[in-house]
Amino acid sequence: MKRSTLIVLLGLILAIPAWAEPVTKAVTYTIDGIEYEGMIIYDDGISDHRPGILMVPNWMGPTAQSLEKATRVAADQYVVFMIDMYGKDIRPANSAEAGAAAGFVRTDRGLMRKRVNAALEVFKEQADSLPLDVSRIAAIGFCFGGGTVIELARSGTELAGVVSFHGNLDTPEPNDANNIKTKVLVLHGADDPSVPDQQVQAFINEMRTANVDWQLVHYGGAVHSFTDPYAATPGRAEYHPVVAERSFRVMELFFQEIFE
Repeated sequence: MKRSTLIVLLGLILAIPAWAEPVTKAVTYTIDGIEYEGMIIYDDGISDHRPGILMVPNWMGPTAQSLEKATRVAADQYVVFMIDMYGKDIRPANSAEAGAAAGFVRTDRGLMRKRVNAALEVFKEQADSLPLDVSRIAAIGFCFGGGTVIELARSGTELAGVVSFHGNLDTPEPNDANNIKTKVLVLHGADDPSVPDQQVQAFINEMRTANVDWQLVHYGGAVHSFTDPYAATPGRAEYHPVVAERSFRVMELFFQEIFE
């Protein structure tokens, strides 16, 4: 091989970025005497501080599947904290257990708001050991988690923005939309039987009345859990790969706006 060709090849090899494996770190914290465990995910191959994403998983809680999604969201752009809304000792094994755990939290929106706000503070406290820019934090959630991040916004917490993927939109305290100090993006399956049109319209009226900076995207042909590759209940909770990709692209555009 000619020396000049060898030099060119060596230059190309050196130019290839050294992709680091994502760092995944468990974080244990306590709320009212109950221990919780969330997961921090980020790419440590990049030293620059970056925005943080508080992620609330679906009703199954912190699972290997939700960790896959958190890792995708983190990529090399964000530090993600996938939080625990149930407590370390509650890890649903099936939909019945998940329904009970999520139902307990959903029926007490004050408790829901307390837990998600406490997790947000824990996230901020990790900044000294993470490449995290605490001045740029958003929250995202899926299904049960989507409803949770909207309640986070309704609680008056200051964030760059919140994104709900196929989350419930109802609340027992619609007037609390007047407390919202953040931008709201809702990504909704237009055929979702778990979030019927009446609930969607009530949410729209709530946001209008409170003069919130909000967006709602309806995806035709999509039902509940459209971003979840493991959802396989036809007509009710079903993965829709095309809509999933569209929704993640819209999320990224939203992040570009709020984190500029």
